[in-house]
Amino acid sequence: MSTLRTRDLMTPDVVTIRPGASIQALQDLMNDKFIRHVPVVDEEGTMLGLVSDRDLLRHTMGVDLSLPVSTRREVFGAVRVADIMTQDVETVDVDAPVAEAASIMLENKFGCVPVLEEGLLAGILTEADFVRYVADRQTVGES
Repeated sequence: MSTLRTRDLMTPDVVTIRPGASIQALQDLMNDKFIRHVPVVDEEGTMLGLVSDRDLLRHTMGVDLSLPVSTRREVFGAVRVADIMTQDVETVDVDAPVAEAASIMLENKFGCVPVLEEGLLAGILTEADFVRYVADRQTVGES
C-alpha cells in the first residue's frame, strides 16, 4: 500500500487574493465561495500569507453594526488584506505524506495548511478535505 500524499487530498483549485485587495473584497469572496481560508499570493503565485475567517472577524468586530451598510463597506474598503494576513505560514509540499500535514494541523490547531510545489501555491488542505476522504472511503466500503 502506497503512502497517501498531500496532493491526493488537497483542494487544487485554490481561491486566492492579492495583498492590496480590501478586506471588503475578501469578505465578499469568502461569502460568495463559502470558504474560511484564503491564501494571499503575488502575481507569480508566491504565497505571501493567509487570511482566515477568524482574522477577518477580528478586524471587523469593532465596526458599529448600526452604521448603514454602505458606510461599513466603505470602512472595510479602506483596510487592505496585507494589514490583516498572517505571514510566515506553515506549509507542506505536495509530495509530503498526509500524516505530516495532519500533524501540523493538529499540533497548531490549524483549520488548513497551504500546499506548495516548487515554492508556488499548488493547493490547500483543509479539515473538510479530511472529512471528504473519510466519507468517500466509507461510501466505497458500503458498496
